[in-house]
Amino acid sequence: MDNRPIGIFDSGVGGLSAVRALMRRCPNENILYLGDEARMPYGTRDRETLLRYAREDLAFVLRQDVKAVLVACGTVSAAALDDLRRECPVPILGVVEPAAAEAARATRNGKIAILGTGATTRSGAFPRAIRRIRPGAETLGVPCPMFVPLVENGYIRPGDPAATLFAEEYLAPVKAFGADVIILGCTHFPVLKATIGQLVPDTLLIDTSKSAVAALEDLLRGQDLLADNSGEPSQVYCVTGGKEGFEEVAERFLGDRFDHEVEVVSLS
Repeated sequence: MDNRPIGIFDSGVGGLSAVRALMRRCPNENILYLGDEARMPYGTRDRETLLRYAREDLAFVLRQDVKAVLVACGTVSAAALDDLRRECPVPILGVVEPAAAEAARATRNGKIAILGTGATTRSGAFPRAIRRIRPGAETLGVPCPMFVPLVENGYIRPGDPAATLFAEEYLAPVKAFGADVIILGCTHFPVLKATIGQLVPDTLLIDTSKSAVAALEDLLRGQDLLADNSGEPSQVYCVTGGKEGFEEVAERFLGDRFDHEVEVVSLS
């Protein structure tokens, strides 16, 4: 057993969907969260910049004496996780492989669509991970550049006109492709699940955060790292900027009143 916190980092508030999933699945775990609000979005960055940002995020999280790290960012998981694994002294997990494995097992017609950021789509990480498990699968990557700013600015109510407008545009090629499974390939996107689901009611939506947390629990259990807290587990939230906006949107992500102190930190 190990009561040290699990470190979770993302470009902004999107990784809070992973926090919510972790709190529900592993309620005894202590959590350290970092949102790099000052430099979001990551999805428009080139790989060199992404890797630099990811290394700085990871270094900060590791300084907090965490027992494991969850990269709750689809963009970083797709473009930089292999590099981070080589440099990380504790177990580290991303969101690509667990979601890809779930989608590969779930599809009936072998057609899987991935909604992601531009960087995630360009990386080809999801298709590669899917075909390692299901070689004959067909995949379609759809960049959804407006979803992250919509979520960050609170346009997340089911059926919100702005979110629906962009969802209809992004889902048009998915419908034409005939996918029976869609991976929500960015941890911001599950917050829009109701809006997306209304437009593709017969399609299975894979929540990358839930898939990753399930894999993380298996990893911790296998290495005897699960917490045995008998009291109230701790949650520490850090951001590099945008504290007020983070606090406002956090309640919508976590589905509960957010009454935690948020610390503004420097990564240098």
